[in-house]
Amino acid sequence: QVHLVASGGGLVQAGGSLRLSCAASASLSSERTFNYVAWGWFRQAPGKDREFVATINWSGAVTYYSDSVRGRFSVSRDNAKNTVYLESNALKPEDTAVYYCAASDGLHAQRTSTEYHFWGRGIQVTVSS
Repeated sequence: QVHLVASGGGLVQAGGSLRLSCAASASLSSERTFNYVAWGWFRQAPGKDREFVATINWSGAVTYYSDSVRGRFSVSRDNAKNTVYLESNALKPEDTAVYYCAASDGLHAQRTSTEYHFWGRGIQVTVSS
């Protein structure tokens, strides 16, 4: 049984900083496998469809970002902690959404939600103007 534990978020002023974390919790025999899968971040604004934000491959060497966050957001991972991060130092009001972390079952960075099979709880991020 695998769980993704997400943390962070809250109310932030425009131009402020954000750091979201998502850690994989699993049985002793399977936890190590998350060092060799891709992670992704998605978000859903009120009344909108869930959209891709960022993804990172198993090693951290390859990342992709949506056009709306590229240059403002950064995704990284710490395989020793089985944890992925999403950070920004330039938040905008349009970043207000519920953010979701997800783990794939493959090595490669993925932009589509259907490639992910393990999901964390939604994290509310509200950016005020």
